[in-house]
Amino acid sequence: MAGKDVPVSPLAPKSFPEVPPVEGVRFATAEAGIRYRGRTDVLMAVMDKGTNVAGVFTKSKCPSAPVDWCRAAMKGGKARALVVNSGNANAFTGKTGKAAVKMTAEIAAKAAGCKPGEVFIASTGVIGEPLDASKFERVLADCVSRAGDGPWLDAARAIMTTDTFPKAASRVVKIGGIEVTIVGVAKGAGMIAPDMATMLSFIFTDAPIKAPALQAMLASGVKPSFNCLTIDGDTSTSDTLLLFATGAAGKRGAPTIATAGDRRLKEFRAALDDLLLELAQLVARDGEGARKFVEVRVKGATTAKSAHRIALSIANSPLVKTTIAGEDANWGRVVMAVGKAGEPAERDRLAISFGDIRVAHKGQRDPSYREDEAAAYMKNDHIVVTADIGLGKGEARVFTCDLTKAYVEINGDYRS
Repeated sequence: MAGKDVPVSPLAPKSFPEVPPVEGVRFATAEAGIRYRGRTDVLMAVMDKGTNVAGVFTKSKCPSAPVDWCRAAMKGGKARALVVNSGNANAFTGKTGKAAVKMTAEIAAKAAGCKPGEVFIASTGVIGEPLDASKFERVLADCVSRAGDGPWLDAARAIMTTDTFPKAASRVVKIGGIEVTIVGVAKGAGMIAPDMATMLSFIFTDAPIKAPALQAMLASGVKPSFNCLTIDGDTSTSDTLLLFATGAAGKRGAPTIATAGDRRLKEFRAALDDLLLELAQLVARDGEGARKFVEVRVKGATTAKSAHRIALSIANSPLVKTTIAGEDANWGRVVMAVGKAGEPAERDRLAISFGDIRVAHKGQRDPSYREDEAAAYMKNDHIVVTADIGLGKGEARVFTCDLTKAYVEINGDYRS
């Protein structure tokens, strides 16, 4: 889709949020010509010495070269730089891809004055095409010289591929009575069915939190957010979510936190979880070709895990997604998705609702069902589908979007 104008998703926020700077983080963007012409395609962030890092990555058995690099770099627990490029995923590129990541890290390390092992790298775009890392030679040093504490809009734009709008969120909370800032940016519109992360997302904070605590909070935080997000059921080779903590707020008196169970992290943890949820929902609102934001709720399942699997079965069903695109309250397709999930369910205990309208109950159409009411509800741009399994107390919530002709057009032309 490079070079093609795609209309902004109708589900996009009306404006980009005001995002504050994060002490200890500077960044800049550049045009390296990786794939796109006339737009930024590289983001480089530089962090203060002592920055701690946590990350979660794709569970794909065919991970990209940058994912392999980051996993290895994570063992050090420290970060000084982040390099992100769009247009080329550097995935399924063999030894060439591995060499490209190494070269990128060396170029970035030289520019930032750090070790290659303190550089984290993420790439997004076409799979299977070699990445010419030499293109970073002329831009990364310049990025470091120009780096500043904003605007975050530039950072969010530089990592976009088929996204139609930049995604960012922020929170300001207190640790030990001292204010700390959390900022996150994300990208993703297609090949989204995360299993540990989103396609690409980067979170920055000035809180003085050690790596083990960061890792525990991040691993927990993705469960109700990015791991409850699906656009098309396809897990990317490149899914990467990184959390950087510069510790700069320590100079203002914020206490250093070593464990995730520290009570002083209660407000921070809640804010981080909320920020991750907001970013995940923004990705769902920018699903390729999306016209409806869809929230699938499952309750009454035998376990929470069972509810989650049923919810994903509904959210990933092309028939459910197309019926929502067509604004048709075809609850039979939801019944189908529940039945095929492979989880405990009984036809005569199942109830289906669209919004507050119960359309099916106890194995048949609800006696009070009115087609005109359901049809009117389906015209909304936020659709809630609820399946009550009627067997237990397990609940889950998953976010997705509808499936339109535009999704086929975008992906049919992706490499053109």
